[in-house]
Amino acid sequence: MSELDSPPPRHMTLAVLAGGQSAEREVSLRSGAAVAAAFRAGGHQVFEFDPARDDLSVVDWHRFPVGRPSLGRTVTIDCVFIALHGAFGEDGQVQTLLESQGVPYTGSDSLASALAFSKWEAKRRFLDCGVATPNAVRISSSDPTGFAHSAADSIGYPLVVKPDRQGSSIGVTIVPSRAKLDEALSTCFRFDSVGLLEAAVPGDEWTVAVLDGEALPPIRIGTSRQFYDYTAKYSADDTRYQFEESATSLTNSLVELARSACRALGCSGIARVDIRLDAQGSPFVLEVNTIPGMTDHSLVPKAAERMGLSMTALCEWAIQSALHIHHTRNNSRVLPGLAASRPRRRAG
Repeated sequence: MSELDSPPPRHMTLAVLAGGQSAEREVSLRSGAAVAAAFRAGGHQVFEFDPARDDLSVVDWHRFPVGRPSLGRTVTIDCVFIALHGAFGEDGQVQTLLESQGVPYTGSDSLASALAFSKWEAKRRFLDCGVATPNAVRISSSDPTGFAHSAADSIGYPLVVKPDRQGSSIGVTIVPSRAKLDEALSTCFRFDSVGLLEAAVPGDEWTVAVLDGEALPPIRIGTSRQFYDYTAKYSADDTRYQFEESATSLTNSLVELARSACRALGCSGIARVDIRLDAQGSPFVLEVNTIPGMTDHSLVPKAAERMGLSMTALCEWAIQSALHIHHTRNNSRVLPGLAASRPRRRAG
């Protein structure tokens, strides 16, 4: 990532959205708390919202009341940082709401968010755009008896069963044989009525953080578990992260594939692309996360830290990106220095 000498952003009034009612609520709360702490460390005023308790549709972001009601004091929320994982946060719903309210927000817009959140629709877009992704079949809880078994036989074992619209590897099962398929389908359909049977890719798992088209160093993930599941992501102490900062044919192909996946979906702001290598070492995109985790176990902050970018600098960059996109979308004057702004590396 290029290092720019743009000044740090002015002190802003920001909102952080976290929590919600999805299966990823607890992770979202941890992400939101980390983001809010980073902003406060940067001297910004922060208000935290949880859609599980706060009705965002009635919030006046332009004249938000603060202090005692009798004083009538209000502030303008400069930008909303979305740390909502799962439904309502990553599926385009909250983005649509904020767009209708004319409020800048971080991350991809409503269309790209909805597209990326559906693993099936994202995979279709990847195929249309020539982005390598594992073969898969869409399944539904309403399919005729035997359809999933026939589809699985056509893909071959081992394979992966995953809910279509779910994150953090929730509901995902690696199925070694036909005898284990029904149990995996039952797990999948607990979280979504639609799922995917996907060809298992046997090689190393990698992830690449992409910030408005610029990639951070790829990370190879190692875990003692069957795959990089919820436990490995958020609580296991033996999960290993290997950073690849040197330019090799592999890292170049990982970076280009990650960027191509984000372009295919129209992503903006911070995204994380999950990739696996096949037996020949060729990379395949598994999915794109438009609101990746921001906890102390999360991969995007780890990659940024490796580049010398503090959590505060990373979060401030996301705000600057959001403001630039908002002003551009609304044909307004771009704030001086905003268009080219990138997170500033720490000295030393």
